[in-house]
Amino acid sequence: MTDPIVISLPGLSGLSAPPGGLRRYGAPPGRYQATESGGLRIEAGPRTDLFIDPEGSAAALNAPRLLAPLEGPFLLWTRVTVDFRSTFDAGGLVVWAGDRCWAKHCLELSPDGVPTVVSVVTRGVSDDCNAFPVTDGQVWLRIARTAAAYACHASADGARWTLVRHFALDGNGPVEAGFEAQSPLGEGCTANFDVIGLERRLLTDVRDGT
Repeated sequence: MTDPIVISLPGLSGLSAPPGGLRRYGAPPGRYQATESGGLRIEAGPRTDLFIDPEGSAAALNAPRLLAPLEGPFLLWTRVTVDFRSTFDAGGLVVWAGDRCWAKHCLELSPDGVPTVVSVVTRGVSDDCNAFPVTDGQVWLRIARTAAAYACHASADGARWTLVRHFALDGNGPVEAGFEAQSPLGEGCTANFDVIGLERRLLTDVRDGT
């Protein structure tokens, strides 16, 4: 279920009508807030998640997210922190081509209590891939759409990017991209995206660190 565009951010001025506009999914309007510095805050409620268990035991698509349609190649990035309270609390980026065709790229609290860069690609069911721990409480995340695929990168400084995932999605229809927060096992958390940017260009080499 969606409602009219609810939030605009200067870092997303490359979006089409309306400029910088994002549409909400999964949570009431009060759980989203644009910050004075041009960032974004998303509050996830209890037991919210984006995950379709490959074992077939559960499926959840109720995590609050803000998405906008994007055509052609792009790079969407952010710097994210999360006020972790429970295992699997997370905040991150999403690309969405349908309820069973999407990917997320997050900073997530592992079962060991360690903030970790995690990615999930869903093609019918979800996979689950841990990349590396984050020691200083914040990380830069980026999703790039190339000519025929997607790439997830992470960075400590927003300048040098490490490849986390390179994958394709099966959907041929419109694609939306944006931001999400989740608290699958807990009572909620808040993800803060204090720096946000969008470039409408092709990333020609997903492995060279740029």
